[in-house]
Parts: sequence; C-alpha cells; structure tokens
Amino acid sequence: MPWCDDCDRLVDDEDLTEEGTCPVCDTQLVEPERRNIPWTFKLMIVATVIYLGWRSYQGITWVVHHV
Repeated sequence: MPWCDDCDRLVDDEDLTEEGTCPVCDTQLVEPERRNIPWTFKLMIVATVIYLGWRSYQGITWVVHHV
C-alpha cells in the first residue's frame, strides 16, 4: 500500500488515480521499500537450528545407548 507523506496516510490501490497519484492532494506516490530482515533475527534462526540439531543428536545417541 502506498504512503502519502503530504496527507500522512496510507492510500488503497483502488483509490489511486490512473497516474498513481493521491486522490486527495495529487501527490505522486511510490510503493514503500520492503525492509530487510534484521541480522539479529537471522542469527537467532541459525542459533536455533544449531541448538535443535545438537539436541536431536543427543537424543538419538541416548536412545541408541539405552536400547
């Protein structure tokens, strides 16, 4: 959804004019940039995968030794 800085509001795609301007103030609107995923979130995912892999390995070795 495009954002109009002049009107300080989101504009629905259906409300845009054919030229892609705001229906209220006729300002040319652009689609907002998509933000990248923060590196801290990526690090948390990697750490979680490593941790769960290690716990799976421990669980499998425990089952093998106690059968």
